[in-house]
This record gives sequence, structure tokens and C-alpha cells, in this order.
Amino acid sequence: MDAVLRGGLPPHRLFLIEGEPGAGKTTIALQFLLEGLRLGETVLYITLSETEEELHDVASSHGWTLDGIHLLELNALSERLKDDSTYTVYHPSDVELGETTKLIRGEIERLNPARVVIDSVSELRILSDTALRFRREMLGLKQYFAGRKCTVIILDDRSLGEEEHRIQSIAHGVIRLEREAREYGNIRRQLHVVKMRGVQFREGQHDFVINMGGVEIFPRLSAVAIAAARPEEPPARSGSFELDTLLGGGLDRGSSTLLLGPAGCGKTTLCAQYLFDALKRGESVGAWLFEESRETFLRRAGGFGMDFEPYLQDGQFSLNQVDVSELSPGEFSNHVREMVEEGNARFILIDSLNGYLNGMPSERFLMIHVHELLTWLGSKGVVTVLTIAQHGMLGNAMQTPIDISFLADTVILLRFFEAAGEVRQAISVVKKRCGAHERTLREFQLGSHGGRIGEVLRDFEGVLTGIPRYSGKDSSLLPRGNRL
Repeated sequence: MDAVLRGGLPPHRLFLIEGEPGAGKTTIALQFLLEGLRLGETVLYITLSETEEELHDVASSHGWTLDGIHLLELNALSERLKDDSTYTVYHPSDVELGETTKLIRGEIERLNPARVVIDSVSELRILSDTALRFRREMLGLKQYFAGRKCTVIILDDRSLGEEEHRIQSIAHGVIRLEREAREYGNIRRQLHVVKMRGVQFREGQHDFVINMGGVEIFPRLSAVAIAAARPEEPPARSGSFELDTLLGGGLDRGSSTLLLGPAGCGKTTLCAQYLFDALKRGESVGAWLFEESRETFLRRAGGFGMDFEPYLQDGQFSLNQVDVSELSPGEFSNHVREMVEEGNARFILIDSLNGYLNGMPSERFLMIHVHELLTWLGSKGVVTVLTIAQHGMLGNAMQTPIDISFLADTVILLRFFEAAGEVRQAISVVKKRCGAHERTLREFQLGSHGGRIGEVLRDFEGVLTGIPRYSGKDSSLLPRGNRL
């Protein structure tokens, strides 16, 4: 929250946190008071909607204790209903809002707290006879708190919808919590700062989760990132001379590379070669797998002579299996950010964007999200490799679920093709923004030592269609004796 607000809440002001029931308002309010308690401040929780017992249950679910937090439980409605039990119809106008505000002011004057939470404004609204009276009372409370040098958070469950009773114009700042029910998987929660006077906050939707220990917010990465001056670094190499030659020397630092091709063509294995060579150079590496398990990745890499276990054990390599039904896009970006800023990662793999797409609400948002992530990683000098599995296997049947090739600095294309009675693979670099690269088509073969790059397929035409026309000898093809 402090990162979203670029420093935190301005002191001695009144703020409104609104959201549907279950959005996390009470949890955020308790974290706000617990932080004040940690700083040695006097804090007060005024509850009109929840009992003291319920608040203790909420706190214990997060491993907290409310010791030191002053609680004022106001059950004005329930008490009046008990006294006037003969009434079958109970109208809000029968309750005096002034009595409730008098109790609040009395407790404030007794404790002189630095932080106050009122839960919730919906109950105060019910106690009011008219909208005009409610607004007048809220203005009075705001002015009263300002005179007491007190920072106040008021909670609102938005149960009445967009009505004239809303108090956004009164509050110094308004924070909205939203819950989006996805068709499958966990509910996605987002935070939106509607307004914050005098603060240049981060606008937009920020994902957050409620874990044991409180609310964790993931500030949206800014798409406008300015790369800090850094020394010139050599390109990231793969360990294969032929592949590095095809790419004009390797992958540029601070660039993004997209590997595009059908399932089974060797995209992940090619990425593993880059990861393994980076680890051998002493660089920290982070990888996120959306499609396959850690065990499958490690077992296949071991079959190609790449043993990642020592690097996993010493923490140099972070290999993460992602469940898109559990992880929000903002949380994923935060994990990547932490890996770069705290783990000093120099190489990032996202395999694949097909799984990433499944975790996003729509293709349009994926474009924006990937653009922000790649721009931020580029500003940090990180080499980022992404993969996309195309639908279909050969020729015109190939389809790409989403086209983000324009976002990547380098695009490597892998294809199956038929030759000499066998299905073979071809590789080519179709785009590289910085520096020269080969524009040839070469054969790509998976062997016991990883990927091998063959000679230029000069005697074949139409390789990218899947069914090339042969116009020479097949001596340019790699021998098949090195297969696994």
C-alpha cells in the first residue's frame, strides 16, 4: 500500500476504504492499527458492524493479537431493539445519530489516539434520518478528527450502491477494493485508489491477496521505465557456437526473446541451454513454468546432460511451477520483481505464454501486462526469454493464440518439416532489433547434449510450409545417429 501511495497515507486526514463484503477491508484496517501500535502510537477500533469476539477471530486467523488496540463496540441498533421489543416495525428515524457520535467523541477525548478505524459507515448511514443529516454529521466528524491530529479510516461495504449518501467528496482519500469472480480458480482481488488529495499515487488496478498474516498488495509495474546507466556487458550466450552465430553473437542484455513454434519442437530445451550456460557463468536465474511440472523439466534437462540440482540447492537457480488458477497477474509480476531486485537475477524464463494467457481475463490485458513486465525487466538489464506454443503441427494449419512478436526484441522460429521420410526440425531468427543476425534456415536437432544446429538448408524450398521441395542432395541434413 505504501508503494502504491508513494510513501503512505497523509497524516491527520480522513480516508474511506470501500468494497463488497469479504473484499478485505477489516484486514487492511487491522494492519493499519497494528502498524501504529508497533510505532508506539495509541490506536482505536470503533465497530458498529462486528462484535469484539468476531474481531478477535479475524485477528487470530492471521496469527495476530489485538492486545494494545482499544476497542469500542457500539451496538446502538441492537440495544434499541432490545429496549423496544414491542415494536414490530423499527425505523431508522427512531434512533438518534447524535447519541452514537457523542459516544465516539467521548472515547476519542479519553484516549487521544493517533489512529482510528470506524467499521462501518453503512451503520452510521442507517442511523441517519436523511441524507442531508448524514452528510452534516460526517463533515462534523471529519472536522473534529482533524482538530484532534488523528488519522482516520472509515470502512464502507458499498451495499447501497451508487447513491447520494456516498461520502467520497468528504474524505481526503478513497481506496476501493474489488473482487472478480473468475470462471475457474480463485477470486481475483484488486485495489484501486480512486483519489488521494496531494499525493501522486500509482493509478490503475493493483492485484492483492489475503494470506495468513494480512493483505499483500502487488503494485502494478510502470510501463514507463528509465534504464539506469550500466556498464557495457557481453551478450548472453547459449553454450552452442552455431546458435550464438545464428543470433549474431548471443542475446543482448536488457532484451526480450520470443521462441515460437509447435509443441514438441524443442523450445523449452533450447531455453534450458541458455539457463544452464548462464548458471555456469555464475549468474542468478529465475524460471516460471506454466505448462509442465518441475520434475518433468529437470528430468528432461538431465537427459540432455544439464544437471540443475546443484544450482537449485545453493539458491542460484529459482524454478517455479505456476498454477494459473491460484496466481493473479499482479502477483506473478511481483514474484519476478522480487527475483530481480532481491535475488539479483540476470536471466528470466517464462514458459509459456499460453499458460500465462489462461491466467488473464482477456487477450487485450495480456498485451498491456506483458509490455509493462518486459519494459521493466529491460530497464534492469535482464535477459528475458518467453515461449509460445502454436496450435497445429505443419504448414498452413499453424496458428498462434496471441501475437506478441512485436513486443519482443528477438524472435526465434522453430518448425517441423518433412524430409527423407522423416519429420525434422528447422530453426531461424526472424527478428532482432539490435545488431545483425543470420536470416538463414538451419536444421535443429535434439541430441544427447541438447540442441544442435546444422548447415543452411539451401537445397530445400518451402521449409516453413512443412512440406519443402527438395532441389539438391540431402548431405546438408544432420545425421540421425545422435538421437536420444
